[in-house]
Amino acid sequence: MEKILTLQNVGYEVLTKKILTAISFEVAEGEYLALNGPSGGGKSTLLKIIATLLTPTNGKIFFQQQAQQQYSITNYRQMVSYCFQQPTLFGETVQNNLAFPYLIRGKAFEASTAEKFLTQVDLPTDFLAKPITELSGGERQRVALIRNLLFQPKILLLDEVTVGLDEDSKKIVQQLVRSVHQAGVTIIQVSHDEADIIEASRQISLVKGQVAEE
Repeated sequence: MEKILTLQNVGYEVLTKKILTAISFEVAEGEYLALNGPSGGGKSTLLKIIATLLTPTNGKIFFQQQAQQQYSITNYRQMVSYCFQQPTLFGETVQNNLAFPYLIRGKAFEASTAEKFLTQVDLPTDFLAKPITELSGGERQRVALIRNLLFQPKILLLDEVTVGLDEDSKKIVQQLVRSVHQAGVTIIQVSHDEADIIEASRQISLVKGQVAEE
Protein backbone atom coordinates (compact mmCIF):
# COMPACT_ATOMS: atom_id res chain seq x y z
CA MET A 1 0.00 0.00 0.00
CA GLU A 2 1.17 3.53 -0.78
CA LYS A 3 2.70 5.67 1.99
CA ILE A 4 0.59 8.65 3.01
CA LEU A 5 2.79 9.96 5.85
CA THR A 6 6.51 9.70 6.60
CA LEU A 7 8.31 10.99 9.69
CA GLN A 8 12.10 11.25 9.56
CA ASN A 9 14.02 11.89 12.80
CA VAL A 10 11.38 14.24 14.15
CA GLY A 11 12.39 15.95 17.38
CA TYR A 12 10.82 18.61 19.58
CA GLU A 13 12.35 20.65 22.39
CA VAL A 14 10.97 23.29 24.74
CA LEU A 15 13.56 25.44 26.51
CA THR A 16 16.26 22.77 25.92
CA LYS A 17 14.00 20.05 27.35
CA LYS A 18 13.63 17.23 24.84
CA ILE A 19 10.00 16.18 24.43
CA LEU A 20 10.55 14.03 21.32
CA THR A 21 13.76 12.51 19.99
CA ALA A 22 14.41 11.08 16.51
CA ILE A 23 10.89 9.79 15.78
CA SER A 24 10.82 7.91 12.47
CA PHE A 25 8.02 5.81 10.98
CA GLU A 26 5.79 5.52 7.95
CA VAL A 27 2.01 5.27 7.69
CA ALA A 28 0.34 3.53 4.77
CA GLU A 29 -2.74 4.97 3.12
CA GLY A 30 -5.86 3.55 4.78
CA GLU A 31 -3.95 2.27 7.83
CA TYR A 32 -5.23 2.51 11.41
CA LEU A 33 -2.29 3.35 13.67
CA ALA A 34 -2.53 3.58 17.46
CA LEU A 35 -0.01 5.58 19.48
CA ASN A 36 0.27 4.34 23.05
CA GLY A 37 2.62 4.48 26.02
CA PRO A 38 2.73 6.12 29.46
CA SER A 39 1.51 9.66 30.11
CA GLY A 40 4.13 12.28 29.33
CA GLY A 41 5.68 10.14 26.61
CA GLY A 42 5.06 12.71 23.87
CA LYS A 43 2.07 11.14 22.08
CA SER A 44 -0.13 14.24 22.01
CA THR A 45 2.84 16.43 21.10
CA LEU A 46 3.61 14.18 18.14
CA LEU A 47 -0.01 14.26 17.00
CA LYS A 48 0.00 18.08 17.18
CA ILE A 49 3.20 18.18 15.08
CA ILE A 50 1.59 15.95 12.43
CA ALA A 51 -1.42 18.31 12.53
CA THR A 52 0.83 21.43 12.09
CA LEU A 53 -0.32 22.79 15.46
CA LEU A 54 3.32 22.58 16.61
CA THR A 55 6.50 22.92 14.53
CA PRO A 56 9.18 20.24 15.05
CA THR A 57 12.58 21.43 16.29
CA ASN A 58 14.24 19.08 13.84
CA GLY A 59 13.47 16.31 11.37
CA LYS A 60 11.11 16.15 8.42
CA ILE A 61 7.50 15.16 7.76
CA PHE A 62 6.21 14.17 4.34
CA PHE A 63 2.52 13.97 3.47
CA GLN A 64 1.67 12.25 0.18
CA GLN A 65 5.40 12.30 -0.69
CA GLN A 66 5.58 16.08 -0.32
CA ALA A 67 7.24 18.01 2.51
CA GLN A 68 4.67 19.18 5.05
CA GLN A 69 5.76 22.82 4.81
CA GLN A 70 5.13 22.89 1.05
CA TYR A 71 1.38 22.84 1.71
CA SER A 72 -0.56 25.91 2.79
CA ILE A 73 -1.72 25.47 6.38
CA THR A 74 -5.39 25.72 5.36
CA ASN A 75 -5.06 23.15 2.57
CA TYR A 76 -3.06 20.75 4.73
CA ARG A 77 -5.49 20.91 7.65
CA GLN A 78 -8.42 20.17 5.36
CA MET A 79 -6.67 16.90 4.41
CA VAL A 80 -5.11 16.09 7.81
CA SER A 81 -7.84 16.71 10.37
CA TYR A 82 -7.13 16.89 14.11
CA CYS A 83 -9.68 16.15 16.87
CA PHE A 84 -8.93 17.58 20.31
CA GLN A 85 -9.38 15.73 23.58
CA GLN A 86 -11.49 18.65 24.82
CA PRO A 87 -13.65 19.69 21.85
CA THR A 88 -13.78 23.41 21.11
CA LEU A 89 -17.13 24.56 19.83
CA PHE A 90 -17.88 28.16 18.82
CA GLY A 91 -20.81 30.35 17.84
CA GLU A 92 -24.18 29.75 19.45
CA THR A 93 -25.64 26.59 17.90
CA VAL A 94 -24.67 23.19 16.56
CA GLN A 95 -25.38 24.49 13.05
CA ASN A 96 -22.86 27.34 13.50
CA ASN A 97 -20.20 24.65 14.01
CA LEU A 98 -21.30 22.31 11.23
CA ALA A 99 -21.63 25.16 8.73
CA PHE A 100 -18.00 26.21 9.33
CA PRO A 101 -16.32 23.58 7.08
CA TYR A 102 -18.55 24.77 4.22
CA LEU A 103 -17.81 28.43 4.97
CA ILE A 104 -14.02 28.04 4.77
CA ARG A 105 -14.42 26.23 1.44
CA GLY A 106 -16.75 28.86 0.02
CA LYS A 107 -19.63 26.37 -0.24
CA ALA A 108 -23.29 26.52 0.76
CA PHE A 109 -24.16 24.60 3.92
CA GLU A 110 -25.84 21.25 3.22
CA ALA A 111 -28.19 20.63 6.13
CA SER A 112 -29.17 17.20 4.77
CA THR A 113 -25.56 15.97 4.95
CA ALA A 114 -25.16 17.31 8.49
CA GLU A 115 -28.43 15.64 9.49
CA LYS A 116 -27.22 12.28 8.16
CA PHE A 117 -24.14 12.53 10.37
CA LEU A 118 -26.24 13.53 13.38
CA THR A 119 -28.42 10.46 12.86
CA GLN A 120 -25.30 8.30 12.55
CA VAL A 121 -24.13 9.40 16.00
CA ASP A 122 -27.55 8.94 17.59
CA LEU A 123 -28.55 12.61 17.68
CA PRO A 124 -31.88 13.97 16.31
CA THR A 125 -31.87 16.01 13.09
CA ASP A 126 -33.37 19.03 14.87
CA PHE A 127 -30.14 19.12 16.91
CA LEU A 128 -28.82 21.70 14.40
CA ALA A 129 -30.73 24.41 16.28
CA LYS A 130 -29.48 23.26 19.71
CA PRO A 131 -27.47 25.90 21.66
CA ILE A 132 -23.95 24.61 22.32
CA THR A 133 -24.28 25.69 25.98
CA GLU A 134 -26.86 22.92 26.43
CA LEU A 135 -24.69 20.06 25.13
CA SER A 136 -23.25 17.29 27.31
CA GLY A 137 -19.58 16.31 26.98
CA GLY A 138 -20.47 13.34 24.79
CA GLU A 139 -22.67 15.48 22.55
CA ARG A 140 -19.95 18.13 22.20
CA GLN A 141 -17.43 15.49 21.14
CA ARG A 142 -19.83 14.02 18.57
CA VAL A 143 -20.53 17.45 17.08
CA ALA A 144 -16.78 18.21 16.94
CA LEU A 145 -16.12 14.91 15.17
CA ILE A 146 -18.89 15.54 12.63
CA ARG A 147 -17.37 18.98 11.96
CA ASN A 148 -14.08 17.25 11.08
CA LEU A 149 -15.78 14.69 8.84
CA LEU A 150 -18.34 16.61 6.77
CA PHE A 151 -15.59 16.81 4.14
CA GLN A 152 -13.72 13.50 4.33
CA PRO A 153 -10.07 14.05 5.25
CA LYS A 154 -7.17 11.89 4.07
CA ILE A 155 -5.95 11.43 7.66
CA LEU A 156 -7.95 11.74 10.88
CA LEU A 157 -5.90 12.43 14.03
CA LEU A 158 -7.67 11.51 17.27
CA ASP A 159 -6.21 12.72 20.57
CA GLU A 160 -7.85 10.89 23.51
CA VAL A 161 -11.30 11.74 22.09
CA THR A 162 -13.25 9.42 24.42
CA VAL A 163 -11.70 10.57 27.71
CA GLY A 164 -14.40 11.55 30.19
CA LEU A 165 -17.28 10.27 28.06
CA ASP A 166 -19.93 7.90 29.41
CA GLU A 167 -20.00 4.36 28.03
CA ASP A 168 -22.83 5.04 25.56
CA SER A 169 -21.08 8.10 24.10
CA LYS A 170 -17.80 6.16 23.90
CA LYS A 171 -19.43 3.37 21.89
CA ILE A 172 -21.06 5.86 19.50
CA VAL A 173 -17.74 7.65 18.91
CA GLN A 174 -15.90 4.33 18.44
CA GLN A 175 -18.51 3.21 15.89
CA LEU A 176 -18.17 6.48 13.97
CA VAL A 177 -14.38 6.13 13.88
CA ARG A 178 -14.76 2.53 12.62
CA SER A 179 -17.07 3.60 9.81
CA VAL A 180 -14.71 6.44 8.82
CA HIS A 181 -11.80 3.99 8.65
CA GLN A 182 -13.87 1.55 6.58
CA ALA A 183 -14.57 4.44 4.18
CA GLY A 184 -10.81 4.61 3.49
CA VAL A 185 -9.63 7.35 5.86
CA THR A 186 -6.22 6.82 7.49
CA ILE A 187 -6.53 6.98 11.29
CA ILE A 188 -3.82 7.87 13.81
CA GLN A 189 -5.19 7.65 17.35
CA VAL A 190 -3.81 8.35 20.80
CA SER A 191 -5.72 6.52 23.51
CA HIS A 192 -5.19 4.63 26.76
CA ASP A 193 -8.47 2.76 26.26
CA GLU A 194 -8.01 -0.62 24.57
CA ALA A 195 -11.64 -0.50 23.37
CA ASP A 196 -10.79 2.65 21.34
CA ILE A 197 -7.95 1.06 19.42
CA ILE A 198 -9.17 -2.52 19.04
CA GLU A 199 -9.49 -1.91 15.28
CA ALA A 200 -5.92 -0.62 14.93
CA SER A 201 -3.76 -2.58 12.52
CA ARG A 202 -0.53 -1.43 14.22
CA GLN A 203 0.58 0.13 17.48
CA ILE A 204 3.60 2.30 18.23
CA SER A 205 4.65 2.88 21.83
CA LEU A 206 6.27 6.17 22.81
CA VAL A 207 8.22 6.25 26.06
CA LYS A 208 10.09 9.39 27.19
CA GLY A 209 9.77 10.90 23.72
CA GLN A 210 11.19 7.95 21.83
CA VAL A 211 9.76 5.01 19.92
CA ALA A 212 10.05 2.15 22.41
CA GLU A 213 8.48 -0.56 20.28
CA GLU A 214 6.36 -1.10 17.21
